[in-house]
Amino acid sequence: MSGIGIPASYSLNKFRNTNGPLIDIRSPKEFNQGHLPGAKNIPLFNNEERALIGTTYKKKGKQKAINLGLEITTAKLKDLVEKLLQEKVTEENSFLRIYCWRGGLRSSSLGWLANILNLNPILLSGGYKNYRKWTLNQFEKEWPLRLLGGKTGTGKTSLLLELAKRGISIIDLEGIAMHKGSSFGGIGLPPQPSSEQFENFLAEALDNSKKFPSKGIWVEAESPNLGKCRIPNPIIRQMKKAPLLEVIRTKEERITRLVDEYSPHKNEDLKNATLRISKRLGPQRTKKALESIHKGNWREACLAMLDYYDKCYEYELEKVIRKSSIDLSGLSNKHSAEKLIQLGHVY
Repeated sequence: MSGIGIPASYSLNKFRNTNGPLIDIRSPKEFNQGHLPGAKNIPLFNNEERALIGTTYKKKGKQKAINLGLEITTAKLKDLVEKLLQEKVTEENSFLRIYCWRGGLRSSSLGWLANILNLNPILLSGGYKNYRKWTLNQFEKEWPLRLLGGKTGTGKTSLLLELAKRGISIIDLEGIAMHKGSSFGGIGLPPQPSSEQFENFLAEALDNSKKFPSKGIWVEAESPNLGKCRIPNPIIRQMKKAPLLEVIRTKEERITRLVDEYSPHKNEDLKNATLRISKRLGPQRTKKALESIHKGNWREACLAMLDYYDKCYEYELEKVIRKSSIDLSGLSNKHSAEKLIQLGHVY
């Protein structure tokens, strides 16, 4: 496939299932808004250059914009060559996969350069725009969702991850969003992806679930918003209709889990998270929580807020029609997962 000329364009399905480095050549701004998971950004134009080319196209026409693009690209040709040569195209990863927004001039240009360098490039037909169409289509499909519910501190995410180790299909919504949903949900976690990128991750996770032998896809019962990321409406509608299994643990177990999880973090972050829900906590509980955090009395801090979170959970649980429960008090995550499997809850 190497040589001189524009590389072949692959359909999205073939492109996604072909091995090799994945290169997004759009501007950093476009890339940060959303990209194919696993892609590396080697931009043909930076944000300012792309904006200038766009303005030139509108005011002076297509040919003037192309000429400007060629002028900008020529000046950075050496740097582009060096970056492309850093990508390892091996016998196992036999293609350099390149895409832009529409699968047009940008990807064709860099594909041509990669061809000269004998990197076996292929292009994505329709570009990232085609991928986004695929992403949104995933949410319109019917998925066999099963919800794992439970009050704050019951360890639902940890249990999901234990189930995944045993070949059960799960989607870790909080892990994808880098947020646990509550006011405290972002503490200690990396920056969240954009809402668009969250959707891309979720679409890939749904598609990947087809590889698992389990019939259901287990997800944690969540509100629509996980920090700045929002679960797509079609998936929320499916979650509302899905059966829910409620995990029950003692209050002391829950407090212990929460203390272990949050006490290592900065007091200032915990106080700010408390203040964000102060109107819902009320003045007395807010004061008690803040004082307890200041003193390092983590158990009392948890108690001051658990009543609020428990009432919120109970209110949402009343809306669920198909629900059952299982008491996992005293069991580790490992033994909890094994119990769910033994009792036939996850198949």
